[in-house]
Amino acid sequence: MQTLKQQWLGNIRGDILSGIVVALALIPEAIAFSIIAGVDPMVGLYASFCIAVIIAFVGGRPGMISAATGAMALLMAPLVREYGLDYLLAATILTGIIQILFGIFKIAKIMKFIPNAVMIGFVNALAILIFMAQVPHFLGISTMTYLFVAITLIIVYTLPRFVKVIPAPLIAIVSLTAIAIFGGVELHTVGDLGNISQSLPAFLIPDVPISLETLQIIFPYSLALAIVGLLESLLTARIVDDMTATESDKNKEARGQGIANFINGFFGGMAGCAMIGQSVINVKSGGRGRLSTLIAGLFLMFLILVLGNLVVQIPMPVLVGIMIMVSIGTFDWGSFKYLVKAPRTDAIVMLTTVVIVVWTHDLSKGVIAGVLLSAIFFVVKISTVKVIKQDIHYIVEGQLFFASADSFIDYFKHADIHEKSIIINFSNSHIWDDSGVAAFIKVKELLAEKGIKVEVTGLDASSQQIMQKLDHMSSSH
Repeated sequence: MQTLKQQWLGNIRGDILSGIVVALALIPEAIAFSIIAGVDPMVGLYASFCIAVIIAFVGGRPGMISAATGAMALLMAPLVREYGLDYLLAATILTGIIQILFGIFKIAKIMKFIPNAVMIGFVNALAILIFMAQVPHFLGISTMTYLFVAITLIIVYTLPRFVKVIPAPLIAIVSLTAIAIFGGVELHTVGDLGNISQSLPAFLIPDVPISLETLQIIFPYSLALAIVGLLESLLTARIVDDMTATESDKNKEARGQGIANFINGFFGGMAGCAMIGQSVINVKSGGRGRLSTLIAGLFLMFLILVLGNLVVQIPMPVLVGIMIMVSIGTFDWGSFKYLVKAPRTDAIVMLTTVVIVVWTHDLSKGVIAGVLLSAIFFVVKISTVKVIKQDIHYIVEGQLFFASADSFIDYFKHADIHEKSIIINFSNSHIWDDSGVAAFIKVKELLAEKGIKVEVTGLDASSQQIMQKLDHMSSSH
C-alpha cells in the first residue's frame, strides 16, 4: 500500500508537469506513426491515449511512457495496406493476448541474455533514429525554422539552471507557440501532419469474420508486434531503471502492455509499446511516478478535445528542438571510450547492433543480431581446450562441448603416447553435451586400438551424469 501511495502521490507536482510536456510531444509522434502505418491520425492518437492511461495502472515500471510507436507502425503497415483498419484492430487485440501470456510465463527472464554491448548499441541506435526522424521537419525548410530549433535548444539547456519549478520543454512549447501565433511567423505546424478530429474514442468490435482464415492472416503480425513491443518495452524499462536508480517488475510490465493493447484494440487504436524518447522526456522533466503516465494520456485527450484548434498551431521546429534534446540525452556518449577500452568482440557487437537498427529501422533485428553475435563470440572464446601432459596424467583444461570436441580428439590422435595406461584428468574441465561425451568415447576407442588403457579422474557431478547417461546409450546401440 505504501509503495502504491509513493508511486501515485510521491511526486505530484513533478509528475503533473512532466506529463503535460510528454502529452505535447506525443501528438506529432502519434500522427507521424499513424501515417507510417497507413491509418488515420486519430488511430495513433487514440492508441496513445488508451495505452498511456491503462499502463499507468497495470504497468510494472512507474514513470515509463507507452503509446503508439514507430517500430510497431512499420510492422503493421503491410497488414493495413492489404486488409484494412479492422484487421489491424483485430491484430492489436490478439497482440495484447499474446503479451499477457508472455507475462504470465515470465518472458522477462530472457532479458538477462541481452549483453551490455547490445544494450549500449540499442540505446545509441534509438538516439540516432530519434534524431533522423526530426531531420525532414527542419532541414532545408526556412531560416526561421532553424532559428526556432536553435532557440528551443537554448531554452531547454539553459533555463533549468534558473527555473526549476516548471520543466524547460513546457516553457519552450508555450512561449514559442505564442510568439509564432501572435507574431504571424510562417512555420510548419502540427496541423500540417494530419487532421485532428475533436472526438473521444468509442468502443467498437473490429468488423472481421471470426474464422481460422482471419487468425491465419493476423497471427503472424500479432506475434511480431507482441515480440517487438515487449522487447522495446523491457529494454526501455531497463533504461528508466538505470536513469532513476530504481527497480521495476518486468513480468508485470509485459502483462500490463498486453492488457493495454487488448483494450486499446476495442477503442480504435493501433498496437503500441513503451517509448524511449517520451520516457526520457518524462524522467528529465521530473516525472517519476504512475501519475506522470496517467497525466500524459489524459492531457493528450484534453489537448485534442478542448485545445485542438491551438494544438494544430504548435510549430514543428519547437517539438523538433525538444526531440533533438532527447536524442542527445539518450545517446551514450561514453560509448566512444567504450569502443577503445572494451574487448574488440564487445565493440563489434555494439557497432553491429547500431548499424542494423539504423539500417532497417527495426529494433528487434538489431538486438537479435547483437545477441546472436555475442553468443558466437562467446562460443569461440570458450571453445579452446588445452591438454597438459604430466607423466601418465593428461590434464584437460577448458570446456568440452560441440565447438571444442574436434581439438580434443585431434590432440590425442596426434599425441605420441608410449605408456600402456594413462589417466585423463577433468578437474579443470567440464563436459557440457553429447558432442563432448562422443569426443571422449572416440578418444578412448582411438587409444584402445593402440593398446592404451584409459582411466578417468576429476569429473564433476554433472559431467559424470551426462557421461554415464550418454555412454550407456551409445553402448546399448
